[in-house]
Amino acid sequence: MEIDVKEWLKGEGEVFLEDIGIKKGDVVLDFGCGAGHYTITAAKVVGKEGKVYAIDKDIESMNNLMEMAKAKGLKNIIPIHTILEESKINIESEFIDTVLLYDILHYMEALGRKRIYEEIYRILKRDGFLSVYPKHCKSDEPSGNFSDMELDDVIREINSLHFYLQRKFYKKLLHDNNYNMGYILNFRKK
Repeated sequence: MEIDVKEWLKGEGEVFLEDIGIKKGDVVLDFGCGAGHYTITAAKVVGKEGKVYAIDKDIESMNNLMEMAKAKGLKNIIPIHTILEESKINIESEFIDTVLLYDILHYMEALGRKRIYEEIYRILKRDGFLSVYPKHCKSDEPSGNFSDMELDDVIREINSLHFYLQRKFYKKLLHDNNYNMGYILNFRKK
């Protein structure tokens, strides 16, 4: 468990994020960042030229993330403490290159997800992308509001809200401090 996190933070996470399309100078939003394993790696990938906005409702997690960022000398992370289902994200329109929605959507009901997708559409640049890790679908440790949804249902739901699936791939990634194989879905604005 701890070994997986260390490997992820030492470089495997950076390779993963570069593979999904994040690059130096990008502005990234890690929505529901939790412990910040994706936030930290994204901050390394985008470098000093880029920024990573980290949104979560858990203030303790946010504080721990910022302490970890400080210890690693990362000054390009901007924390945003918020209620995840709030319909307004305090970021200007068409400002973000990439939004990460990793292992978070199953906590929200359909209406909350719709509001989040609409807000993500607003803040994404025209050539930006939304990257989703839809863990806890019916065929992947079902839980919460995704327990009756298949992967294709998630894709249809997001496609119905001004996005289109650009890329779908199956990769090793970090989930709850352990490596896991899962589908990553990258969407673009229509």
